[in-house]
Amino acid sequence: MNAPHDRPKLRYSMLIEWSDQDQAYIVTVPELPGCVTHGTTHEEAVKQGADAIESWVDAARVWGRAIPRPRVFARSPR
Repeated sequence: MNAPHDRPKLRYSMLIEWSDQDQAYIVTVPELPGCVTHGTTHEEAVKQGADAIESWVDAARVWGRAIPRPRVFARSPR
């Protein structure tokens, strides 16, 4: 297995939304089913999201599962 710094950088999207119920930012990675995490600050949520993506991809590799390619989502004009 390659060392983490030898792996190509996978750039997945993170949907970050504030939850009044949880009093936290909820992070969902649309391309990776079940990849959800949270953080109490926006910065922590981004870090947790990056960690969750890495863990999801590592687990998929170990289990021999397909790893979805990152997607580009269309943004609506403001």
